[in-house]
Amino acid sequence: MPLSRRHFLRNSAATTLAFSGLAALSACQRRYPAEQGYFNQVEGFGHLRVDPDGLFDLPRGFTYEVISSAGQPMSDGLVVPGDLDGMACFERADGRLVLVRNHELRIGETDKSPFGVDNAGLDLIDRSRVHDWDENGNPHIGGTSHVILNPETLAVEDEYLSLVGTINNCAGGPTPWGSWLTCEENETNAGPEAGVEHGYVFEVPADATGLVEPVPLRAMGRFRHEAVAIDPRTLITYLTEDRYEQCLFYRFLANVPGDLAQGGRLQGLSVRGRPAMDTRNWDGAGVTQGEWLDVEWIDLDDVEAPNADLALRGIAAGAAQFTRGEGIWWGDNECYFTCTDGGAERLGQIWRYQPSPAEGEAGESAEAGRLQLFFESHDDAVMERCDNLCVAPWGDLIVVEDGPQDQYIRGVTPDGEVYTIGRNAASGPDGQKSEICGPCFSPDGSTLFFNVQRHPGQTFAVRGPWPARSL
Repeated sequence: MPLSRRHFLRNSAATTLAFSGLAALSACQRRYPAEQGYFNQVEGFGHLRVDPDGLFDLPRGFTYEVISSAGQPMSDGLVVPGDLDGMACFERADGRLVLVRNHELRIGETDKSPFGVDNAGLDLIDRSRVHDWDENGNPHIGGTSHVILNPETLAVEDEYLSLVGTINNCAGGPTPWGSWLTCEENETNAGPEAGVEHGYVFEVPADATGLVEPVPLRAMGRFRHEAVAIDPRTLITYLTEDRYEQCLFYRFLANVPGDLAQGGRLQGLSVRGRPAMDTRNWDGAGVTQGEWLDVEWIDLDDVEAPNADLALRGIAAGAAQFTRGEGIWWGDNECYFTCTDGGAERLGQIWRYQPSPAEGEAGESAEAGRLQLFFESHDDAVMERCDNLCVAPWGDLIVVEDGPQDQYIRGVTPDGEVYTIGRNAASGPDGQKSEICGPCFSPDGSTLFFNVQRHPGQTFAVRGPWPARSL
């Protein structure tokens, strides 16, 4: 069923509003002590209340519902795959909500397979829709699933596999034309473990009703893809790369805007006058929080990178070097993206990019796009290892964590001040915590969806006194 035009307009409004923030809730500036495990720089929604069920702690007035769990049966006869990750929410023309959800499954994680450990579920699908297999005839099991929800009750009305045969589908991003771009954070070469090379972006329509044909978008580059955001005005695509120590921030100029399969030009961001600038701040002296930097874009060659060296060649050509690029989301004519171990304390950075008025055109050098270090964490109680993020309907950033300790959902105001929204209270059998992934709001702004990746892996829906939309 086609997506509604209303969904696109409302969803765009939620992410292109004035970045106005949680000013009313922040007025009293109350701070909760780090002894509680977190530190609120502004009031936000208040302190967290312990969940008696031991799943997820939230402030007073907020409630959660687990709408899907790894290993449970789906409508198509398969089971919900494990390692839930990036996600977006769409609205169908009939008003139903559609969650398109990644599964960051690696080679050999057969215990989390949608087909069961013995691959019996393969008999239920069209095997030609499996992107890749290993030399022993086992399918790769990364990909995406769809969850169809009643918008009022959040009851699951349908749930099914929509892409399979990929590896390490980490994050991605929604498109303005109603699809999800899912990213392989993997550079496995063809050989014993894989029949084809991996490290690409794939497009999955939100209105898909089953497994889609897997088509790698090769012109968007082969690297450890993390996430994608698209400017709804220009349809230019921006991409992050989760490569340790040295990675790039990318831009893709499609030959046919809105049709990524028709190819285009992949470029890397460079800071004007500072070729190969190190933005990581690991020595504490690179970029100051709040500082603006004019940028230019460098064309990249041989973007399918058979030697998995695209970032290194880009830096050699003058592109700025980042570290572990993660989530990205479009805001008010600008995008925000995270670097999970950036900063002097390696606790994470949030960057903001504002495009040129002539972005992607010949005249953009006359009025360059700008890059700003929006936030850098110096205290793990404030934020630790920022990962996926989205822009909330009231304008703040919603950021989730992937650190070694407790994992939190944080809010960040327009002034770069942080407050805490939730905490993953569940643990694995050895006490290990799981990262939180895929935050996104329903188009009407009433519900925050997110995934807890493991132990066992669940999709949550949170409702409560969210601020009014800032429009």
